[in-house]
Amino acid sequence: MIELDTLADRGAKIRVVGVGGGGTNAINSMIDKGLIGVDFIAVNTDMQALERNKASHKIQVGKNLTRGLGAGADPTVGHRAVEEDREEIARALAGSDMVFITAGMGGGTGTGGGPIVANIAKSLGALVVGIVTRPFNSEG
Repeated sequence: MIELDTLADRGAKIRVVGVGGGGTNAINSMIDKGLIGVDFIAVNTDMQALERNKASHKIQVGKNLTRGLGAGADPTVGHRAVEEDREEIARALAGSDMVFITAGMGGGTGTGGGPIVANIAKSLGALVVGIVTRPFNSEG
């Protein structure tokens, strides 16, 4: 079990942001394993996947661009989708001391949008840590 409650006890605001399908699946795993002392935020273009996510805070990005259908494994679409909702993400991350961003680097939203979320968190003064997975060569 991973415990981050020591920092939280001292008043540090820690958030874990899952971006895209891989990232939001990762935060579901963390929630299932009982990770405490952090706030979870799910960021995705895929509305159905977001509805199934267990995070307490969910942000559907690119509503106008993707109409809730995902980024189609296109990082450019993921990038544009996160940019479209940059202000909502900034509001959700405001006051964070540390932000962990988890994403898969094989699809569209995580690959294209993850770095944008990191830049937003950094611009707000948070310490930012990226946790990414790479697909197997056979996956794309």
